[in-house]
Amino acid sequence: MVPLVLGRIVIREGADQQYIFLKERDGQRGFPIVIGSQEAHEIRRVATGIQTERPLTHQLAHDAMRALGADIQRVEIVDLKNNTFYARLILQNKKGEPIAAVDARPSDAVALALRAGCPMQVAEFVLEGVRTDNSGPDPLPPPEQP
Repeated sequence: MVPLVLGRIVIREGADQQYIFLKERDGQRGFPIVIGSQEAHEIRRVATGIQTERPLTHQLAHDAMRALGADIQRVEIVDLKNNTFYARLILQNKKGEPIAAVDARPSDAVALALRAGCPMQVAEFVLEGVRTDNSGPDPLPPPEQP
């Protein structure tokens, strides 16, 4: 598995499809994933530190997992079939022991990984199959203070 970081988010207002670019943490390879508007806006909120008055879906899912005694240990993008990426959340208990692997859409997995502050990884064969090596600038800078 290859460690990943979020390279950039591309949001086109009024469009149904948005893009995130993921890249190797310590390398030059990267690739885009087409995602929905809601997921793109959630990823942007988390990446830029924007807080909402009430929890939205990804915040709710993250808070529910934590309330039940699980944390997200890591996110893995594990496959690509028919132009569709497949991901999973690896959950751990409070002792840090893996307790479950949960299938997820990559957009949801990335949003949750950013919220949880956990590592993201991609299978080497997936990265080699989709790499563009044009994933944009280094990972997003820390959020700007209002």
